[in-house]
Amino acid sequence: MDAPESALAETMLDLLSLQNIGVRLVIGSTVHSTDDLLDRAAEVELKYSQTVFTSNEDEVSAALLRGQAVVADFHGADPFSEEIANLATSLSARKLVLLHGPGSIPAQGAVRATEVGEDQSELLVAAATACKGGIPRVHILDGSVPAVLLNELFSNEGVGTMVYADSYRVIRPLREEDIVELLGMISRSVRNSTLVPRGYADIEKHIGDYSVMDIDGNVVGSVALHRYADQDCAEVACLYVKQAHEGLGYGPELVHHAENQARGYGLGSVFALTNRAAEFFQHQLGYSEQEINSIPTTRREQLLASGRNSRVFSRSLD
Repeated sequence: MDAPESALAETMLDLLSLQNIGVRLVIGSTVHSTDDLLDRAAEVELKYSQTVFTSNEDEVSAALLRGQAVVADFHGADPFSEEIANLATSLSARKLVLLHGPGSIPAQGAVRATEVGEDQSELLVAAATACKGGIPRVHILDGSVPAVLLNELFSNEGVGTMVYADSYRVIRPLREEDIVELLGMISRSVRNSTLVPRGYADIEKHIGDYSVMDIDGNVVGSVALHRYADQDCAEVACLYVKQAHEGLGYGPELVHHAENQARGYGLGSVFALTNRAAEFFQHQLGYSEQEINSIPTTRREQLLASGRNSRVFSRSLD
């Protein structure tokens, strides 16, 4: 907890909120004294052990099981030092959080530990090392920002930088229990005639065509791949990203996922039918506009019968 002195009181209140919902806490600082941390903990009536721990992992575990927070002596150590990372790993910690001072935080976002290169910031490299040592997620936050800890932990995208080793963000097959969520998610675009209307039964019947982007257990985007194997192509459809997650590159990621599926099926090309996303498919993804006669006959007949004036965009997968 290396947040500025002025932010310690509010940070301790945030830690109290976490403790009240059952989160087990080990608190330490490389810049603030343990006495200062203990004083702050007492002020907010945090339940904590009176003993400051250094290396006795059994005592730390026992205090945590009693529901007490543990104040550990990290004074003078480096953030994400091997000592701190080893303690977190030995306690099977799910998260290691650094509340740092302003001006030294890497760019906001989520980064897979295996994608962090040695040429990146020291904090990112150290965080990735901690993840590779067994900690699923490491968060680097600007400790001077009010409520930064709660905002980071209780929002999908967060407000700081997270390095992760687990499946924080995945694209996976649609499950039956996701269908209601998917229908609710795309309803705005269906109402605006941006997406083709779909019902529960239709999605359930073709559930194998659908994939969703899952962020920390929450569905935030979708894509479908409808195959026309006899004509060596497939349609990329039902592409949607929730409003709160737009502009983060998830749309292209979902389309690339569908394209890779088509390649796996041995298909030669993919196409999409759209008006509003024309620029997205042309300029971001390299699709080219085609005549309506270029798509499979059954799909062309469905499109004409619907009265929708969608344009056709396609891309070769060679």
